Amino acid sequence: MNGNNLRDALVDEIKDLYNAEKQLTKALPKVAKCAASDELRDAIEAHLEETEGHVTRLERVFELLDEKPRGKHCAGMAGILEEGSEKMQEDLEDAVMDACLIASSQRVEHYEISAYGTAIAWAEALELNEIAQILGETLAEEKAADEKLSALAESGINEAATAGESDEEAEEETRSASREPERAEATAKGTAEKSARTRGGRR
Repeated sequence: MNGNNLRDALVDEIKDLYNAEKQLTKALPKVAKCAASDELRDAIEAHLEETEGHVTRLERVFELLDEKPRGKHCAGMAGILEEGSEKMQEDLEDAVMDACLIASSQRVEHYEISAYGTAIAWAEALELNEIAQILGETLAEEKAADEKLSALAESGINEAATAGESDEEAEEETRSASREPERAEATAKGTAEKSARTRGGRR
């Protein structure tokens, strides 16, 4: 940030958000491709369209600030997306992958909700009401996207992700039960041998 006043801080924040949204437009198609749930894929693709609109809104904000639309590398968004990308490379069950995609996507939303909230507060303090209104429209969409992701997780994706663990536990119980007769037979045999040795000692 070159300046030292709140307006300069706001411009810097808008540049950061501009880059963050640009990064997101490139990442979301990959996230959608990894989603197994049709509902989750549709939600991600819908938010991609919204994100493209967020970029357009920020360009309008640059105009109102009499600034050229130019981003500043957003390390925060880059880090969140990198973590998500690493998770997508893992060999996970479909439902578990969907649950992880939701978690990664909500980290993105929470980051943006915080950043847009800050920018709105600063715009209002500077009495830049039109800018605050434009940013507020995007903030509302970010919050709605976060709520949609939570609803998807709670409507079955998280439950499906735990089903695999339950199946594994059931299989282990079945295997354990199938070994019980063998254990009982071995125990009985061992007891008989011990008894025989004891009688033999008495003789």
